[in-house]
Amino acid sequence: MADLKQFAEQLVNLSVKEVNELATILKDEYGIEPAAAAVVVAGGGDAAGGGEEQTEFTVVLKDAGASKLAVVKAVKELTGLGLKEAKDIVDSAPTNVKEGVSKDEAEGLKNALEEAGAVVELK
Repeated sequence: MADLKQFAEQLVNLSVKEVNELATILKDEYGIEPAAAAVVVAGGGDAAGGGEEQTEFTVVLKDAGASKLAVVKAVKELTGLGLKEAKDIVDSAPTNVKEGVSKDEAEGLKNALEEAGAVVELK
C-alpha cells in the first residue's frame, strides 16, 4: 500500500508540463487516450467524496490577448498539439482548449495561458 500512496503523491505533484509528457507517453506507448486517463484518475480520486462538487472542467480560451504568438506557443506546449493546430485554436477563440480535465490541471492550464497573455475561463 505504501508504494501506491507514494505513486499517488507523485502524480498529484506533477507540473502541467509533466502531465502533458505523461499523457503523450500513455498515448504513444500504451494506446491510452489522455482524456480517458484523466477521467479515470479524476473519478477514482473523488470516490469517497460523495458530494456534488464539480470534478471535470473545460478550459476555454476567451481571447489571445496582445501576445498571440506566446499564447500559440503555450497552447502547443500544454496540449501536445502541432503548431498549426495550436494556432487554429488560438485563431478561433473563444474555443475550448481542453475538456474533461481535473480542477488542478485546469487551474494549471489557466495560469500558464494567462501568463502568456491569454484571457481564459474555466467551466
